[in-house]
Amino acid sequence: MNRAHAQARPSAPPAPVAPVPVTSAPGVPVSGVPVSASGHPVPDSFADLAERLLPAVVNVSISATLKPGQDDEDEDGEGDDSPAVPEFPPGSPMEKFFHDFMNRKPSPDEPPRKMQALGSGFIVSPDGYIVTNNHVVKDADQVSVTLQDDTVLKAHIIGRDSRTDLAVIKVDPPHPLPTVAFGDSDKARVGDWVLAIGNPFGLAGTVTAGIVSSRGRSIDRGAYDDFIQTDAPINRGNSGGPLFNLKGEVVGINTAIYSPSGGSIGIGFSIPSNDARGIIDQLRKVGHVQRGWMGIRVQDVTHDIADSLGLKTSHGALVANVEAKGPAEISGFKTGDVILQLNGSPVDGRSLPRLVAELAPGTKAHFSVWRKGASVNLDVLLKPSPEAPDMPPAAARATKGAKTIALADLGLTIGAIDDDVRTKYKLSDSQRGVVVADVKADGPAAERGIEVGNLVTEVQQVEVDSPEAFSREITRARQQKKHSVLLLLQDGDGLRWVPLPLDGN
Repeated sequence: MNRAHAQARPSAPPAPVAPVPVTSAPGVPVSGVPVSASGHPVPDSFADLAERLLPAVVNVSISATLKPGQDDEDEDGEGDDSPAVPEFPPGSPMEKFFHDFMNRKPSPDEPPRKMQALGSGFIVSPDGYIVTNNHVVKDADQVSVTLQDDTVLKAHIIGRDSRTDLAVIKVDPPHPLPTVAFGDSDKARVGDWVLAIGNPFGLAGTVTAGIVSSRGRSIDRGAYDDFIQTDAPINRGNSGGPLFNLKGEVVGINTAIYSPSGGSIGIGFSIPSNDARGIIDQLRKVGHVQRGWMGIRVQDVTHDIADSLGLKTSHGALVANVEAKGPAEISGFKTGDVILQLNGSPVDGRSLPRLVAELAPGTKAHFSVWRKGASVNLDVLLKPSPEAPDMPPAAARATKGAKTIALADLGLTIGAIDDDVRTKYKLSDSQRGVVVADVKADGPAAERGIEVGNLVTEVQQVEVDSPEAFSREITRARQQKKHSVLLLLQDGDGLRWVPLPLDGN
């Protein structure tokens, strides 16, 4: 990290200063009890608040099976830091020994290894719904939750989303559980007090305090970065735990830290509650997240770009690419447009993808656009994102020997994704959909480029996870007298939409 050094300069001795009468400082009443700039008392202790919140914060423990060649990841999802190789004279036998040892690749014949990991979470409903991070539970074979009174309950994954690193798990408690509520993270100001509660290094029920250090941080984790930065000590095992304001409301979900050593250095990152709330609602209701999509790529408007385009300020999202036949192109967007507002709110190149993704497919979004020196208003009907959503392992995993369904008039046979299919096509445990088990050489499916081993994740924008579900959607399309059915197909090149004719035309 570069550091600026100020050069010392000689200065004249300071002039004498007249004495100033002692009065109450701003924000401090005569009684001497400090208050914040907003007039709220600064607490002498967080004990009452912590006592009220602790019962709703849980420890999350997972066990997972690591396949040969799969890297271990710590509970902060960044992977373990490899130990440094000692320095030896170049070309010496010891240098070669340590180099070979540190770069040893595991044999594919090695047996799978078991891994245990710890994280945190918080209860959001009395019947046992718990919020945590996706990276805490994503590879879990088993999940358990420990309450503050040391009660251990088995949990199962309801839904998860790797793009925002959020997950919802559920326990079946013998009695209603204490809960915490979400607050308005937009009201959290830089300098506000916050509390983090979690399970750092397995030390259950740890409470730490700090302030909001910054807002809107991007840490290059993805298109939806919008973190609250805090100096409340957050360590490994705090992942998935809540960040509270002084009202006891959850304003963030602790997710990542910046640390060369792996321990807290006062730079932690939390997902704002306002960003998380809609994701969590979808995970609870349907087990995955469906995002709005308009089919453009954008970048920030710099000062030079604004000057060249005649914009008064360097603000907005410059359209770098418009996907053919996507919602944006259909609505009239062009490369070189500058998007200034979405539904009346200002946007830039970093925030626009996240804000569009937060809108439900089928929503009509209103855009204010700067095009060649003039303002243009465009409306876009958002479609579902072509990215396949993350599915809970239990929902995506099929049993061995699951039957296939042959659709002779379409020229293909559909099968379930069982363990043999996962092994054959190297699919993850969370892969969802159905597999194309056979394709008739001269049938409609073959003519549309569908091949054996392709995965179908949606039919007519409805997700399918079994051959029966696939067949049911085909039947529904026929009953609606449709001439073709739209399949979301996944192959080695990614996702693509394929219209499959139903009537042979």
